[in-house]
Amino acid sequence: MSNTPSPSPAAAPSAAAPHVGPSSVGRSLGQLAVAGAAWGTAGAAASLLFLASDLGPLALTFWRCAGGLALLLGVLAVRRRPAVPGPRVRDLLVTGVLFTVFQAAYFAAVQDTGLAVGTVVTLGAGPVLIALGARLWMGERLGGGGTAAVAGALGGLVVLVLGSGGGTVRPLGVVYALLSATGYAGMTLRTRWFGRTGNGGDPLVTTGWSFAVAAVGLLPFALAEGLLPTVGDPARVVLLLAYTASVPTALAYALYFTGAARVRAATVSVIMLIEPVSAAAIAVFGLGERLTAATVAGTVLLLAAVAGLAIGEARRPAASSGPATDSVTDPVSDPVSA
Repeated sequence: MSNTPSPSPAAAPSAAAPHVGPSSVGRSLGQLAVAGAAWGTAGAAASLLFLASDLGPLALTFWRCAGGLALLLGVLAVRRRPAVPGPRVRDLLVTGVLFTVFQAAYFAAVQDTGLAVGTVVTLGAGPVLIALGARLWMGERLGGGGTAAVAGALGGLVVLVLGSGGGTVRPLGVVYALLSATGYAGMTLRTRWFGRTGNGGDPLVTTGWSFAVAAVGLLPFALAEGLLPTVGDPARVVLLLAYTASVPTALAYALYFTGAARVRAATVSVIMLIEPVSAAAIAVFGLGERLTAATVAGTVLLLAAVAGLAIGEARRPAASSGPATDSVTDPVSDPVSA
């Protein structure tokens, strides 16, 4: 872990940014897509856990982070890899706090204003906040193609939610959702910045720090809520908790932090909208829920926007060295640049 102060966005030397070739970008997009799909299974696992026990959302989030941390520590203990420079401890703590806000505020939004409204506000506001932050902090710009892709993704997500019946909008729940979107945006922007300056470090270490900060911060609230279930089949609960801690947590976030360091922040925000699509697929084919015509239309629109951004990102010029290089003036081959 590096003890060297992280450079400010304005003073970052262009030589510090790593070379990112097309194959590397394509691999990162694949990692983000798998992470989004895995995240989509977390909701189904949580629903089954809530049905099988009296475990609450904060306790579930604590066990998710604590279990994911235990798995990552096991991987780091047996893996042989030289230490690489990375963010300072302070920067890792900040990322962990943003991760905690993202997770905890989202569950609070869902509890207060419902799953539909909480999800659409969080995932809808996230790309907007990320695009604004990337423009102000890192010089990344959205051209006409990028703006259309983001708008299409947000429109598809809105149609998905409205097609499923919507929900009651409560102001406090919307505030929680916006707070969650802010945490997600901050986490994504910081990951992208460290990747561009060559100070991203080991993605597994970054992920482990985020889980550790979240677990410690949520422990008092989980204890107050009820850390252990008092009803339900213990074997079923343990199995679901093990899955939640491994696939949509340890694996998905490791892939997310790895891929987000090499892909533009605005692109990351839209690619991760695969999560509600995968969740909808699980609801239909796994839980027997029915899709309306509006839901199908929203899914198609969302996937088209994600595919458009992914193709544009993969076709962008290979060299990447700082904000000026990211702002390539070719909106056709690079839809998320100026």
